[in-house]
Amino acid sequence: MTKLQTGKNQKHTMNFDRFRAICLGFPLVSEEFPFGPETVVYKVGGKIFALAGIDLFESINLKCDPEKALELREAFEAVKPGYHMNKKHWNTVLMDHSIPDKTINGWIEESYQLVVAKLPGKKSKNK
Repeated sequence: MTKLQTGKNQKHTMNFDRFRAICLGFPLVSEEFPFGPETVVYKVGGKIFALAGIDLFESINLKCDPEKALELREAFEAVKPGYHMNKKHWNTVLMDHSIPDKTINGWIEESYQLVVAKLPGKKSKNK
């Protein structure tokens, strides 16, 4: 077990319905199917922050800070470079139940927040 992994008593029950509910729970999110009916894409402000296959729900793709993306790939066997995505900014997380739901929930929120922070009209409070 690595330093980023948590104990065995954590829930590992992520499924498509939970993933969908988390994504749609954020403000101004749209659910779209630009790649066909088998792949769902979640966007905010027209920009993708998460996507997944619906039928098998074997993995999800999430946007990630480039440095953290590398750290997560080293720490978790189930985290891979983003499949069909810019591998610098995206991770594919295998839904093999090896990562606790709480951890995945956090990564989904971080992905959403990364996209929101880059949307036009968003200004830093420090400027």
